[in-house]
Amino acid sequence: MPALPAPDSMDAAPAAASAGPAFSPLYRQIKALLVKSLNSGEWKPGELIPSEQELAVRFGVSQGTVRKAIDEMAMENLLTRRQGRGTFVATHTEQNIQYRFLRLAPDKGPASGMARHFMDCRRMRAPAEVARALELKPGDSVLQIHRTLSRMGRAVVLDEIWLPATPFKGLTAERLAQYAGPMYGLFETEFGVRMIRAEEKIRAVAADARTAEILQVAVGAPLLNVERLSHTYHDKPVELRRGWYDTSTHYYRNELN
Repeated sequence: MPALPAPDSMDAAPAAASAGPAFSPLYRQIKALLVKSLNSGEWKPGELIPSEQELAVRFGVSQGTVRKAIDEMAMENLLTRRQGRGTFVATHTEQNIQYRFLRLAPDKGPASGMARHFMDCRRMRAPAEVARALELKPGDSVLQIHRTLSRMGRAVVLDEIWLPATPFKGLTAERLAQYAGPMYGLFETEFGVRMIRAEEKIRAVAADARTAEILQVAVGAPLLNVERLSHTYHDKPVELRRGWYDTSTHYYRNELN
């Protein structure tokens, strides 16, 4: 990859001024190039990336600029620093990352993973609201997945998951059930799709008949409805998830920094 052009010192200030709000600090430009390499698969999840010195030579910038870009990417869980070993591409298969998006914790006892049961995985035409959320064309093919998450033998979460069909060709309920790790780990290792960030909408709802039967609660019982839109590199939406949570023995936990 070519080094970034070094602007003449006499022209740098006017160029920045003319760029106005579109001006991007140099470390952000390096970050964009690193994200591009991640997205292209140059460095896969779990792999060691080149050292700061090597990247500085590659891009023609100082190590401090590279370090600042990497620091920001580490804060965003794109990269993981390991003392004495280097910097690695973050992966959902790591123990400290795999449950990053699971916010439900039990009232009693330690928080841990929950047992999964995949009810179905069907291919269909995208409903209008799903197409809008995933930035698809009306009628594009999508996958609809239903699953439950259980603790102590009792289902506490019902998930309805929508995925664009093209990146997840060959995904079935059987394949989901056979994968031992977290679902996002399967997405990145088998399909090359890594979830980077998610935004959620949370509201209180009453259980309808179908949801009540699956979660073994009374019809009309209060549930927490969590709608999540997950994005991969370049802020592209790749998953719409609607979850119904029984919080009678659990609570939704979030940390704000």
